[in-house]
Amino acid sequence: MGGSLPHSLYTAEQTRNLDAETIHNHGIPGIELMKRAGQASFEVAMKTWPQVGRGGSLQVFCGAGNNGGDGYIIAALARQRYIPVRVISLKPPERLTGDARKAWEWFRDLGGRCESWSEKIKLTGDLIIDAMLGTGLSGDVCGDFANAINLINQSEKPVLAVDIPSGLSADTGAELGTVIKADVTVTFIGMKRGLFTGVAPRFCGDICFADLGVPKKVYDITQPAAHLIKRKDMAALVHPRARDANKGSHGHLLVIGGDHGMGGASIMTAETALRCGAGLVTLATRSEHVMGSLVRRPEVMVRGVDSAEDLEPLLEGKTAIAIGPGLGKKEWGRSLLQKVLETDIPLLIDADALNIIAHNPDMFLPRTHCVITPHPGEASRLLSFNIADVAADRFTAVGQLQTLCGGTAILKGAGTLIASSDTTWLCRAGNPGMAVAGMGDVLSGIMGALLAQGYYATDVAKLGVWLHATAGDDCAAAGGEIGIAATDLIPAVRKQLNRLTEE
Repeated sequence: MGGSLPHSLYTAEQTRNLDAETIHNHGIPGIELMKRAGQASFEVAMKTWPQVGRGGSLQVFCGAGNNGGDGYIIAALARQRYIPVRVISLKPPERLTGDARKAWEWFRDLGGRCESWSEKIKLTGDLIIDAMLGTGLSGDVCGDFANAINLINQSEKPVLAVDIPSGLSADTGAELGTVIKADVTVTFIGMKRGLFTGVAPRFCGDICFADLGVPKKVYDITQPAAHLIKRKDMAALVHPRARDANKGSHGHLLVIGGDHGMGGASIMTAETALRCGAGLVTLATRSEHVMGSLVRRPEVMVRGVDSAEDLEPLLEGKTAIAIGPGLGKKEWGRSLLQKVLETDIPLLIDADALNIIAHNPDMFLPRTHCVITPHPGEASRLLSFNIADVAADRFTAVGQLQTLCGGTAILKGAGTLIASSDTTWLCRAGNPGMAVAGMGDVLSGIMGALLAQGYYATDVAKLGVWLHATAGDDCAAAGGEIGIAATDLIPAVRKQLNRLTEE
């Protein structure tokens, strides 16, 4: 419980199936699982807020389903420890059925009393337990539940959410009307994929996991919906360099971008690629940016390109191409992209290259050796969705982006998603300080370098996203989140990459 989280992520339905399989085929009654869930939550609460167990009090908000049942278990455990506890019932407990009713009856038999929700309820507990709405929620929260959530959120009380913050979609990480803002979320049996992406990082706080003693064989029959990216898996992808290596051993990346007034983007991409191990990096950009690139990073071979005809000789001998940073959407950028799409060189497609494709979909054919890196705005244009539609279901969106590109698709944002033809990964590293201009250009440089060195497209995406996010976290740890510049990440990425080779 707590500590390192499992790799596997599940939908709400999959988690219910895991629960049912445990109950029906492995001899663990539902009420026993509920008691284990309540016990796990109670233990996390006492460990995180020890003062509650030393003269403090709990206030538990219980809903009508099994999530509410977990809350009644927590309240019963508090009574057994002589910890003052107030239970606020959003639905009359007498109407509960099944295991949730058994949980309430246990609390009642220990002398516990419930108060019915009203808007006059005062928050008196030193710790609030949210056990109102669980993973079965589909529509927006309304009525008493919405009012209770708003009351709790407006207070400064610490909150522990049971299984998932009430109002958060377990499948998508979207806000269903209004969501509890928890300091800690304790989730059970299967890690819900919606806890880590979309708006979820704003509401979940620290996440603890308890498998409740579910047998391993239960998990073996269910294919996870997604996987968390773990450091040890990334370390397995990176190997120390051969002692007799030369610059030709590590690929030659061509970076294309930097229309009039936008030279910085492609220059950052090229410099990052050099720092991430590409043996050779060539930058094709507008002639006006050549001097700036040479002054900034003379190791990058920069060429002024005025047309697709000028670009053609630069394509020879390249092991990968990164196109898009600062490319613009005018004829210059379109013609260069068209020339690149006529080759079979592995591609990293970002920024304006994606916007050009969105407006000219016929110019692009799906290809295996390809990585696309849209943010939600670019994704919405590629898919002809509203940005709100992308935000409402990021997992569906990244799957459709993968189908569109044929290779590996990345959907950037909090809880960045990566989709190949058969698997989805999620990166929970990164921080709000990275929401600044140029971050995507640095990410393109990282992944362009990896692609040029011969990594498979899916490994490029996973490793590149993870390196970028953890480098951002290193920068935040060193100096705070506010004021991070994109180029601050370049030395941090290099350090991370070298640490992985040592591991």
